[in-house]
Amino acid sequence: MPASSSAAGDAPRQLGDAVSADEFKRVFRGHPGGVAVITADAGDGPVALTATSVSSVSAEPPLLIFSVTSSSSAASVLARAETFVVHLLDAHDLELAELAATHGVDRFADTDRWARLVTGEPVYRGTRAWVRCAVIGRMDAGGSTIIAGHALQAQINREVGEGEHGDALIYHNRTWHRLGDATRIDAWR
Repeated sequence: MPASSSAAGDAPRQLGDAVSADEFKRVFRGHPGGVAVITADAGDGPVALTATSVSSVSAEPPLLIFSVTSSSSAASVLARAETFVVHLLDAHDLELAELAATHGVDRFADTDRWARLVTGEPVYRGTRAWVRCAVIGRMDAGGSTIIAGHALQAQINREVGEGEHGDALIYHNRTWHRLGDATRIDAWR
């Protein structure tokens, strides 16, 4: 049985049997996630990855979290970077989501597509919105690392108005989807 510790020095507690990795993947395959691209540079070149694990944690202070698997090519940079940028994507940004999710490609080869902020972080041009964050904590979780960030700067390039849902890019059941006004629940009534 796996063991876990709730705080340093506490005795491990028994968690019991766990669902299989395949079963866990099947459960979450039916749970949609908003798509983001995360960029960072720890001093040896920029990295990017596509993630569906970004979540806001608090508005005051402005905090967010995401996870990165240890097998990601960006993992070692994100383990050392002091800051990162989360690009929140909509359907217009699908090509960027696919680029950052593709293994073995130079995600920064097209120099017209990105720039560096004055603070040094790589930022892709034209995404719906982005948030520059300072790392405030990292936690190992299985084969991944959860990274918490404090929002320092944000930019909205395509505004979503009051009552609008925009064209959010969603990943569901291994497929890209557009979340728009036609998917609103009250539109079905």
